[in-house]
Amino acid sequence: MELTRPDGSPLRVLVVDDEVNIAELISMALRYEGWQVTTAHTGTKAVAAAKETPPDAVVLDMMLPDFDGLEVLRRMRGLDPGLPVVFLTAKDAVEDRVAGLTAGGDDYVTKPFSLEELVARLRGLMRRAGAQQAAESSVLSVGDLTLDEDSHEVFRAGHEISLTATEFELLRFLMRNPKRVLSKAQILDRVWNYDFGGQANVVELYISYLRKKIDAGRDPMIHTMRGAGYVLKPAA
Repeated sequence: MELTRPDGSPLRVLVVDDEVNIAELISMALRYEGWQVTTAHTGTKAVAAAKETPPDAVVLDMMLPDFDGLEVLRRMRGLDPGLPVVFLTAKDAVEDRVAGLTAGGDDYVTKPFSLEELVARLRGLMRRAGAQQAAESSVLSVGDLTLDEDSHEVFRAGHEISLTATEFELLRFLMRNPKRVLSKAQILDRVWNYDFGGQANVVELYISYLRKKIDAGRDPMIHTMRGAGYVLKPAA
């Protein structure tokens, strides 16, 4: 069951981190949950983004290039006093965590952090804030390919395809991000929970397994974008 806004639309999360790669990895994980994500890399842009499209929750780095996370929190809480905020803090900066929680932050995770832990913290916060459980279909569809997240059944053009557990998770990640190029690092982090680096060959291997089952004898759906990653899109 996905969490949604009371009107059934996707939850809106603002991710604020001056490290672009970290912001993008967090955004990918949150989009995988079905949430709508906006990113900002400075405090000024974060506050402007919150004014333009009020978020349902914020992931907020304590250290930003213009002003710190505490000031961002103060300004955002001026717009929405009950806004749930999860701080990202340096591993050894105990004073940051204390200051953040004292200032009204709801939770914190320390860098380096697990994306799964961050998502779990956000889900808990937003449930407590009143997000709705969406009783929506568990079936993902891209072109003539369908995947049922509950029964783990996969069909292409009406023909059932048998996948291993890892192949299923990889395909689910691709299908939750159709037409979006996913890097090997993003796939590793989401499907295998590895820190990226040194394990990219396992992604290539499992992409080849999937292609043999999904694309064999059919117009291809899984494409390699050289130097960038992989993308799944409806067959031409």
